[in-house]
Amino acid sequence: MNQSGLPTPPPTSATSSTNPAPASSNIAGQSASDVSLGSIVATITSAPSPAHLNQYLRSCASKDVREVLLSSILPGSQDPLTLLNARDHTLGMLYILSARLHTVASDKPLWHHIEGFCRDFVPEHARFAPDRVTLLATGIRQFAEAEGNLKLAISPLSDLLVKYPPTLSHLTTIHPIFLTTCVVTRHFTVAIPVLAHPITTIDLSLSDITYHDNLTYHYAGGIALAALKSWPAAEELFEICASSPGSAASAIQMDALKKLALVQLIYRGRTSPPSKYMHPILMRLFKATPYSSFMNAYPLQRDQLRTIVENEQQLFVNDRNLGLITQALDRAPRWAIKKLTTTYLTLHLCDIGREVGISDENEVKSLILGMIESSEISAELSADGTVSFSDPPVKFEKSDVDRVLAQAQQQDALLMRLEKEMERNREYLTKAVKSKDDAASSWGPAMDEDGAFGDRPSGNWAEDMSFA
Repeated sequence: MNQSGLPTPPPTSATSSTNPAPASSNIAGQSASDVSLGSIVATITSAPSPAHLNQYLRSCASKDVREVLLSSILPGSQDPLTLLNARDHTLGMLYILSARLHTVASDKPLWHHIEGFCRDFVPEHARFAPDRVTLLATGIRQFAEAEGNLKLAISPLSDLLVKYPPTLSHLTTIHPIFLTTCVVTRHFTVAIPVLAHPITTIDLSLSDITYHDNLTYHYAGGIALAALKSWPAAEELFEICASSPGSAASAIQMDALKKLALVQLIYRGRTSPPSKYMHPILMRLFKATPYSSFMNAYPLQRDQLRTIVENEQQLFVNDRNLGLITQALDRAPRWAIKKLTTTYLTLHLCDIGREVGISDENEVKSLILGMIESSEISAELSADGTVSFSDPPVKFEKSDVDRVLAQAQQQDALLMRLEKEMERNREYLTKAVKSKDDAASSWGPAMDEDGAFGDRPSGNWAEDMSFA
């Protein structure tokens, strides 16, 4: 055994264990025309290091020939995966699995091979071939879809995502594939451990990530969190998606902006000013939509809100936003009452009902009592139906203060680390200087409708999502 933990090559091997093989040859010294699946498997089990093996697998034959060989079966119908294990042969299994999942005429691997690999592989070895990791992730999802059970992909994708990057704060191509799979299958809670780690690092040597991968991950994450009614976290992810700078606005960013506005209405009762990084064309287009009219009438003009929903219901259904619209509409009376507390000290139930658009006094009473019980407002209801509003008492526990201070310290340390990393990035400094010179210029006027979700997650997954 050598230091890498793999078997030492046989004495007849023409390969030096210290110097990488040239790109035109392979570890066993055979020519490209002599390469077979048997020789590939032999090399996988005898390679001196992952670097050597990765170079061999990339150069042993032309791309088309290599993929056909890797997706084939050994003589005697023996599956090469039965001769390998993920701990000792991570790179070899990665190449074989990704090839077989993407070759049409190949025998697809059994699910236990996929699950075993994603559970036991060595991440340091897999990082020698980030493109094959992307192929594996997309192949797992496509295979599960072909089997008619997309839920099968969740467990292996989760294991792959947790193990592959150094931390879950490193964005990879696996992130959007996993999140969109969770959204389509409505397994939202499975995504929470991943979404709990904000993205702080993008390393192109770790994963062949694209701009749309970033948008899709945060958009899908926002959908998952909104479905779980985790409104603050959903708001943050939708805002990251909608305001991520790019050369042109993307259709997925417009979808994120619509959901962002609705989440803010549900959670805050009003929308927040748009981020300064948001593409200006997004806001111009948004103002021409019924969402803007709904937002402007919220929450006091309840009859107008109902009219907008009735007239534009099909649009909201097509956008998969009718659930959010309905929740915002249901929350409108509560936000209208909270607005009244900033203006009046006392009001009768009938006056409150008139202001918020509820004619039934008993319904208003029930709503007020519910808001008092849930601490949404601080008020007292007298026997004659008069509601007296007061400022809510401020309560601070020592544990709350300690928690906030600890979070602030963590964020400060994180920001300092990121700032130092950016200061060492020559490309960032060049762009920062150039952006000052071009501050007066605007971004491109066109929206990039094509490829808004990237090429990786197959199927129109966003259309399969609605909020009940």
